[in-house]
Amino acid sequence: MSDVKQTYRLQGLSCTNCAAKFEKNIQQIDGVTAVDLNFGASKVTVHGEATIEELEKAGAFDKIKVYPERESSPKTHLPFWKNKQYITMTISLLFIISGYILEWNTSEGNLLALASFVLAIIIGGYALFIEGLKNLARLNFDMKTLMTIAIIGAALIGEWEEAAIVVLLFAISELLESYSMDKARQSLSSLLELAPKRAVLQRDNELIEVDVEDIQVSDTIVVKPGEKIAMDGEISEGESSVNQAPITGESIPVYKTRGDQVFAGSINEQGALKVKVTKRVEDTTIAKIIHLVEEAQAEKAPAQKFIDQFAKYYTPAILLLAALVILIPPVFFQADFNAWLYTGLAVLVVGCPCALVISTPVAIVTAIGNAARNGVLIKGGIHLEQTGNLDAIAFDKTGTLTEGKPEVTSVISISEKTKDEILQIAAAIETYSEHPLAIAIIKKADGLEKLSASSFQSYTGKGASAEINGEILKVGNRALFEDVQQPFENNEDLIGKTVIFVGNEQEVFGYITVSDRPRHNVKKVMQQMKELGIKHTVMLTGDSSSVANVIAKELAITDVKAELLPEDKLAAISDLEAEYGRVAMIGDGINDGPALAKANIGIAMGGAGSDTALETADIVLMEDDLIKVPYVIKLSKKTRRIMIENIMLALGLKVIALLLIIPGWLTLWLAIIADMGATLLVVLNALRLARTYK
Repeated sequence: MSDVKQTYRLQGLSCTNCAAKFEKNIQQIDGVTAVDLNFGASKVTVHGEATIEELEKAGAFDKIKVYPERESSPKTHLPFWKNKQYITMTISLLFIISGYILEWNTSEGNLLALASFVLAIIIGGYALFIEGLKNLARLNFDMKTLMTIAIIGAALIGEWEEAAIVVLLFAISELLESYSMDKARQSLSSLLELAPKRAVLQRDNELIEVDVEDIQVSDTIVVKPGEKIAMDGEISEGESSVNQAPITGESIPVYKTRGDQVFAGSINEQGALKVKVTKRVEDTTIAKIIHLVEEAQAEKAPAQKFIDQFAKYYTPAILLLAALVILIPPVFFQADFNAWLYTGLAVLVVGCPCALVISTPVAIVTAIGNAARNGVLIKGGIHLEQTGNLDAIAFDKTGTLTEGKPEVTSVISISEKTKDEILQIAAAIETYSEHPLAIAIIKKADGLEKLSASSFQSYTGKGASAEINGEILKVGNRALFEDVQQPFENNEDLIGKTVIFVGNEQEVFGYITVSDRPRHNVKKVMQQMKELGIKHTVMLTGDSSSVANVIAKELAITDVKAELLPEDKLAAISDLEAEYGRVAMIGDGINDGPALAKANIGIAMGGAGSDTALETADIVLMEDDLIKVPYVIKLSKKTRRIMIENIMLALGLKVIALLLIIPGWLTLWLAIIADMGATLLVVLNALRLARTYK
């Protein structure tokens, strides 16, 4: 059995029922072991052996075209005179017009009028009838089966004009549905076009243009001013302003120079750059974004799962209702059979489930695509739906609420040690640490004589110790020195600052104060979230309560949980869920991985530079900017509202049309307009999500 797996992009996949049938047809191809079809992203993954020709044959019933994954489907549409669907629809329309002219103006022309309507039905509905009759033979009652029954039934009772109009309106509705789904998928297709397919490679002092698939890690590419960067990499030569908006959503270009990281799909605005490639084309940040967005669009939201389940019972119910409408009046009330057969056929048409089953996925596809275009990855419909229903949001302090770049503000000696000696000791011990506070101390000690430290030992949540000049010395918070007398007094100069003690087992030599500036827009973010209905915002930090409370007050954060060890954050999230309900956790996606996973919604910042963040969180902010959190909440709330509106629209229009049975006003053409109108309205309503901005 073959383990070959190939992924293809699809063109012309606009109906969920058609997607299910296409998937079933592929499964019947010899050599295919499994199929995964992603309707939202218009992609299919085939496990086993199958050619593009075989796949297109499996989708011939709906004229589905198949393309390799890295080859985007062509955007150019065939000219009118080359598009078979347009041609047959136009000829059908002309015959309908001719039929009406002959019927109105020629007293003896009824036979010619009838011939015109019959030709309109045959030419416009031939492909529909072939597929509908095949489905009928298999007892598969999809939209095309119901339409075929209705049109043939209308013709059999002599309603040729109505049958011809239904054929025409159905063709129009299919074109509109296809166009609308293409618009809904536009955000994703625009992502596919971000990164160039070719790049200029420097090899042995020669510049050659190659496909990006042929570029290897450690190769050097040359990017001229105004060009898009083709691969993720590190600048090895040159400097420039780089527009990273396609990746991070950040509108202001970022200055980049030697050693800085750049992303495929971003735009080099000024100087020429040489970039050392750090990732293969399939591993670039933009490739991962596209992959995650496509996976997210395939994952069904709770509302979507409910509608899919509802649709299983909806279609049989419509068939039963149509049968009852046809049979009960003639059998029990001696009504005209032909008249009620006509009404029953109209019930079949108006009962097509297309608008209902597309009402939620089109909203999810549009919203997730919009978010990706604005530098936010939402990894599934369930996360999109839940984000608008949060009760509290917990924030990690360092690097999330603050800039994550702490600076030493003072060094104070309370012993015979000088300030420089205290700083030297702290820097020697912290050399082995990756903590942001350690980096700040080492940076401050730059220029001082370096001491040699050995026997390093870390104490989680407290600090560290090491042997220097034969003596065990320690650096850390109060908890590390709990057995040592600490002649330390609170004063106004230390309010809001982190205090790091330096000493040995017997005494404290002095302390170092470190401050990390809050992000400039955090207070604005908190205000916006309050306006969006988030009543509880919580800071989670390992800092002392005094430091945390000062920062929380400055940033208008409602609650603080301080002096937490890393493992305590999990318990803190559980406590918040018990106290408030649905909780989101926002962190860097690296140190906060377990807490992000524990929360109802995990949101990671700075995903553009972190593979870990891309993998661990439910939602990833590609840029280090909390202003996108209110945007996501607003997008989620709008998506939920539009999904409810779509379900009400789809069902409401059908109920209104069905109620027209009572006065006898429901006609076949009115039924298909109701069905077509419902489908068009839910798609257009969902497309409003594409206009949701930060």
